[in-house]
Amino acid sequence: MQRVTTALLMATALPLVALAQGSDDSLQKMREFRTTGTSLDIPQIEQTGEKAERLKAILENIEMPEGFEIDLFAIVPDARHMALGNSVPVVFVGTRKDKLWAVTDRDGDRVADEVKEFAPALDLAVPNGPCMTPDGFLVLAEHNRVLMFPAAEFFYESPDVAVAEVVPQGELIPVAEESFNHGARVCDIGPDGMLYIALGQPFNVPAKEKMDLYNEQGIGGIIRMNLDGSGREVYARGIRNSVGMDFNPANGELWFTDNQVDGMGDDIPPGEINRITAAGQNFGFPWYGGGTTRTNEYMDEEIPSDVVNPEAEYTAHAADLGMAFYAADSFPEKYRGGIFSAQHGSWNRTEPVGARVMFTPVNEDGSAGEPEVFAEGWLTETGEYLGRPVDVAVMKDGSLLVSDDFAGAIYRISYSGSEGGSGGSAMPGGAMDGAMQGNMEGMDGMGEHMEGMQEGMENMEEHMDDMQEGMEGEADDASSN
Repeated sequence: MQRVTTALLMATALPLVALAQGSDDSLQKMREFRTTGTSLDIPQIEQTGEKAERLKAILENIEMPEGFEIDLFAIVPDARHMALGNSVPVVFVGTRKDKLWAVTDRDGDRVADEVKEFAPALDLAVPNGPCMTPDGFLVLAEHNRVLMFPAAEFFYESPDVAVAEVVPQGELIPVAEESFNHGARVCDIGPDGMLYIALGQPFNVPAKEKMDLYNEQGIGGIIRMNLDGSGREVYARGIRNSVGMDFNPANGELWFTDNQVDGMGDDIPPGEINRITAAGQNFGFPWYGGGTTRTNEYMDEEIPSDVVNPEAEYTAHAADLGMAFYAADSFPEKYRGGIFSAQHGSWNRTEPVGARVMFTPVNEDGSAGEPEVFAEGWLTETGEYLGRPVDVAVMKDGSLLVSDDFAGAIYRISYSGSEGGSGGSAMPGGAMDGAMQGNMEGMDGMGEHMEGMQEGMENMEEHMDDMQEGMEGEADDASSN
């Protein structure tokens, strides 16, 4: 109960803003812990039947190394990026449309039993990027807003949830820069306890007169901020459109994928995976269109002296999206500490490529090894897509989830061969020490953040005391579900 109450206090302590009608009214009500009147009967997505059987048939053609198996975990319409619950077996799944899904495996058989909309009373706009703090705060990066859901694993069973605005609508990027292109955001929580968000820029190659604004705002880069939205700064620049990032648990460095410039031919420029070793680094776009391939638009421009080249390159136009470090031990040793990533598949090659899961090893010195194909078969010999992987996530048992927005599904890859470990979470070498230190630093940062909010909380004590009896009743009811 103490954890829940702390989460609720934080949600209320964040500043309120003037809200409009409709869904904004629902947001206001939930921030005040009032019901919205939304039906308690949230519709669920059917998990059996003809569609499930068709998806299982497709998976029979997926090729992977010996000992690996792939199964249907859940049918999830438009499934994009994923955030796993910390203590409840729920996966929060974003979309590029208007829904955030909650996917639950209630009986522990590694197959979802329930898929339903999360917070259905809210009006979401491209809720692509969920991420979870170590202490159970779900963060959602929309196209031009950032929401936080304290105790999401506690409240998600009902339509009304505790919610706060980290970045109000229209303030993540200037409203004039909102676009239908490259608007799907991803986020992550760093070992410093800060929130990191990738902001893709909307153009194939931006005009030169846009660059000052973009560099100032972090558009075409990665920004970071405190969990209450304060202290925003540009963390990295020179990024075209990153839709995948993760922190290396061995040393806390942030890695990210990036999508290259279109229209330069089938085989150039390459896709990228990059490593940030210090704040403020520049990764070369728009001078480079991918790798070290110069763009036509900036061919005559002087390249900044501090540009950082990619750690590894991928097949041109394969559309490298979500990525995750493998910090578990159920897969064979070669995969531990390496990176799994999803290739969405090309749209602008004469011969399509991608629609597969890649593996990139990480060397002892922290650099990237040679990427290799890990799972493929969603692209037929005739060039048709049967699925398009978007994101990957490592479950607590060491298996790998893969989302697919084309087929509307999440798959689970497991290992049953003789080279696996215990099936639990583990980290190779010194990774565990690095991760523990990073997590402690992050928790210290969160503690300082909570102390800074103490004054606002004290002003709410009378309001919370009045609500306490009712809250405890709700907590008891929810914990029994």
